[in-house]
Amino acid sequence: MTGSPPASPSESPPGTPPPTARGKGPGAADPRTARTRAGLRRALLDECAERPLEEVGVAALVRRAGMGRATFYLHYPDLQALAVDACAEVVRDAVDALHAWRGAPDPRVPPPPLVPFFAALTPHAALYRTLLRPGGGGPLGELLHRELRERSRAERALAGAPAPELIASAVAATFTGVLADWLHGLIEDSPEGIATRVWRLLVALHRLPAD
Repeated sequence: MTGSPPASPSESPPGTPPPTARGKGPGAADPRTARTRAGLRRALLDECAERPLEEVGVAALVRRAGMGRATFYLHYPDLQALAVDACAEVVRDAVDALHAWRGAPDPRVPPPPLVPFFAALTPHAALYRTLLRPGGGGPLGELLHRELRERSRAERALAGAPAPELIASAVAATFTGVLADWLHGLIEDSPEGIATRVWRLLVALHRLPAD
């Protein structure tokens, strides 16, 4: 029930993976490139399971991945770009979970994938907190907001719903901010509880009169 990156950003925010690292560009379809990036993403997640991102070094990362430093820098400008790419699946999962409903959305019951989405964040919560600051800022927060906003805007426009830009922005900001604050412990709730409460907020926003 929410959106995606601005239609055509003039430039990417700091730490954003280069276009080829995000599935675009000439190298994206190369199986070897895909395997290399997947290996680097796995190595980063394994490293961050043992220590904060700030303590991870490129040398340790490439050693774990079984690659060289030159290979790393061929694909990513820095560790933050790799971290955002490694966490980009969370963004896709969030967008898909919020749209996994049919017919009229029931505000009492969140879409089935939404609770597992929140529950699955726990293993790498420390890494997500590094990239998604309280209130929804940070490189992962910016990516999530853009993805959610564009999805919501496109769906409302397709359905002929009023004020697609306004409602899409409100929905994206609400979900991104709530998710970030929950990860940082500013909202205390179980995955089931936070999924249900944020879903009710989003449904209410979609039903607000736009004039």
